[in-house]
Amino acid sequence: MPYLIFVTILWAFSFSLIDEYLAGQVDNDFAVLSRVVFAGLIFLPITKWRGVRNELIIGTVIVGALQFGVTYLCLYRSFQFLTAPEVLLFTIMTPVFVTLFDDALNRRFSPMALMAAFLAVVGAGVIRYDGVTGDYITGFLLLQLANASFAAGQVGYKNLVNWYPADISHLRFFGYFFIGALIITVPSFLFFADTSMLPKTVLQWGVLLWLGFGASAIGLFFWNRGATLVDAGTLAVMNNALIPAGLLVNLLIWNRDADLLRLVLGAAIMILALWVNNRFSFRKRSMPA
Repeated sequence: MPYLIFVTILWAFSFSLIDEYLAGQVDNDFAVLSRVVFAGLIFLPITKWRGVRNELIIGTVIVGALQFGVTYLCLYRSFQFLTAPEVLLFTIMTPVFVTLFDDALNRRFSPMALMAAFLAVVGAGVIRYDGVTGDYITGFLLLQLANASFAAGQVGYKNLVNWYPADISHLRFFGYFFIGALIITVPSFLFFADTSMLPKTVLQWGVLLWLGFGASAIGLFFWNRGATLVDAGTLAVMNNALIPAGLLVNLLIWNRDADLLRLVLGAAIMILALWVNNRFSFRKRSMPA
């Protein structure tokens, strides 16, 4: 739990930094690729290349491709259609995906998770009750793909480490995570990047450096390490701890004029979705594994 709390605080500023200094100003594919490269510079030099189980290598590569590559490419694109508060609020569905994927790996099914997903969609609609546009739907769907990929990565890493315990530190094989991310982000950059939108200011480069070395390298390592030390219910709940922390940062620093009534009402419905998910899906899994 301490790892997850630490990373929640670390990530609280990330959404607003992306929204304020990168979204619409720096190419999405370059922004994500730069995060992978900067984070890889921390882990690849200490990665153990021999003597690691093939299952662990392949599994960690897949986790990196999903949790970093797919997740962040979709996340960055969602900022073209949604505001930072909306992006934060719509991540509330991640615990539902955590539930479904954990159930699938353990051959269970929780119908209440689907009810929670429906409530979360209702809450998302309330936030934009003045009219749901095509752009809004596109952003929402992109973010749900990001949520699903991030959840799959967490659950996958947690079970992978349990299935194939290693006799070396996680630090020594976490570099394979960023290789997986590169497999997704490099082709995306080559095919879709707009090279006219590369960083042009010191501030933009500074944000990218922070997101790479801090939020990505330190954040993703400690988050996944923390995921292996808690049960699935705790992991799912901690996914949503970022929402109030990130919203607080955004509203106090960059978005003081936001429509708080709509945000609170939509968030309340989404919190109800979380409660339903926790109450009926995680009740039997609340004890430490």
